[in-house]
This record gives sequence, structure tokens and C-alpha cells, in this order.
Amino acid sequence: MRSYTLIAPAKINLYLEIIGARPDGYHELAMILQSIDLADKIDVRSISVDTIRVHCNHPQVPTDKSNLAYRAAELMATQFPEAFSKYGGVEITIKKHIPVAAGLAGGSTNAAAVLVGIDLLWKLGLTQSELEELGATLGSDVPFCIAGGTAIATGRGEQLSPLPSLDNIYVVLAKYRSLEVSTAWAYKTYRQQFGNSYIRDTDSLTARANAVHSGEIVKAILNKDAREIAQKLHNDLERVVLPAYPQVLQLREVFATQEGVLGTMMSGSGPTVFALLESEQQAQAVKLHLREAIPDEDLELFVTRMITHGIQVASSV
Repeated sequence: MRSYTLIAPAKINLYLEIIGARPDGYHELAMILQSIDLADKIDVRSISVDTIRVHCNHPQVPTDKSNLAYRAAELMATQFPEAFSKYGGVEITIKKHIPVAAGLAGGSTNAAAVLVGIDLLWKLGLTQSELEELGATLGSDVPFCIAGGTAIATGRGEQLSPLPSLDNIYVVLAKYRSLEVSTAWAYKTYRQQFGNSYIRDTDSLTARANAVHSGEIVKAILNKDAREIAQKLHNDLERVVLPAYPQVLQLREVFATQEGVLGTMMSGSGPTVFALLESEQQAQAVKLHLREAIPDEDLELFVTRMITHGIQVASSV
């Protein structure tokens, strides 16, 4: 039976602005998303029976229908029943490197890899846009995870406008293994505390979202100016997460004192905090210093870098 191995990169947010409330109940967002080299490995294999099986080496990752990768396979089976009938079911094996519940789109990028893998496995010949459209029904981050690189994301995060990709900036990630921040809680709390500042009419929501395209951080990205990008990092959700989670705030504060750090911020709804640096040597030094400053075995640290792509095929058999 045929199989594909795919590389599924994580992402960080360089910018996250909550503009207002949408009629569908979601938030209208303006974000800048960036792929990083920290990635999971996904094997997608044809099996002779009409079923979906998921395996994972991480004990916290479910292998039932609650797993987004499972739901991605289920979506493909529903959308393309003839191919499902012809080629049979799929077995998905996830080798995790991206920390779980970290705000790094680990689940979304796994789902994106499954969509790409099944498209190849079943010889569907879908375009990237068609895959992204399918991905958007699974979650707001899935379309970006398929495309990867650097992009402005608007709407609830699924409407993408590519930017020139960044690949010359190093990233140190810090996350406590046992610490999780509910994305739903973060957005709900933000709405409760700051909802009175929301833009509410559709025309103004669209205008504000469009304004991000000419914002200062976008100009810095166009110029590939790492120092300026780091100075323009912004995340509205820090306003609710940092006061409620002192460990996350501490990571941000310690990063800010480290030599060579251009800028630091929480990614998405947290709890991962990242720092931007100009070289791998500086990044490794900051990782070491952070470990010395916070000698907690629960703290995970990673050195990675920005990359120009999303899902990639590593091999096929």
C-alpha cells in the first residue's frame, strides 16, 4: 500500500489584533502568521479496510474523532466518497515535536498535512486553494498551515494574503509542559473586558482589516528588517493572558532582559512565549541563559528559525 511522509511546521503570530465581533459569533481578526522550522512528522498510509486510524507518540494527543487530523481524513472521505471507496481507508501516524496545547498550531498543521497527504494518496489533484478551502472548515489556522511562509490573516484567520517570506530570523520558544491556556477562555475574557472598544459595523471592520496591509510591521517585513519587525510585535491577547498567568509573564520578562533579544511576545493565546534573534549562536546563548534563570524541569525550550513554506512531502513509498 502507498504512503507519504509529510513535514508539518508550527507557526507563531507576529501580530494579533482583535478588531471586533463578527455576525457569526467569531472575532474579526488581523494577524501576521509565520511558519517556523519546528515541525511534526506525519505518515499517511493507505489501508485495505474502509476506516481511519490515528497513532501518535505523545500521550496527550487523542487518537479518536476529537483529533483534528482524524477529522481531516474524515472530511476527505466525505467530500470524495468515490476515492475513499476506490483507495480504502487511511492510517495516520503522528510523530510530535511541536509542544501540545502551546498556541503553535500543532493540531492544525497535523490536519493540514493529512489533507495534503490524502490528496496525493488518492490522486485527487486538488489545488492549494482548494485544499485551503477544505482546511478552513476544520479550523482557522489550517489554511495557513498548508501554505506556510509569512502571511496576513484576516476574517477569523482563514483569509490569507501572502507576504514576502522571512527565513533569516531565529526564534527561541519557551513553554511550560503542564501549562495550558484555553483559546476559547482567552477570547471570551477579552470580549468581556474590552468588548466596548470593538468596531461593530461591517464596513469599518473591513476597512480596519485592510489597514493592516499598510501597517508598520508589514513595511518592516517587506524590508526584511529583523530589528524593526521585533519592535512592532503586537498581541492583544496578552492583555488578558499575562495578568492571569504569571508564569507566562515571567517568561516574557526574562526574555526581555537577555542580550541579543530583538523582541519578545506571547504567540496566539499562549502559553508559548518567543524571542527573536539575528543568529543561531545568539539563540542558543539565550536558551542557555533562560534555562539558568528558570531551572524548572517543566519548562521546555526550543531553538528554531523562520521558514518560507508550509506542508512539505518528505518521502513517498
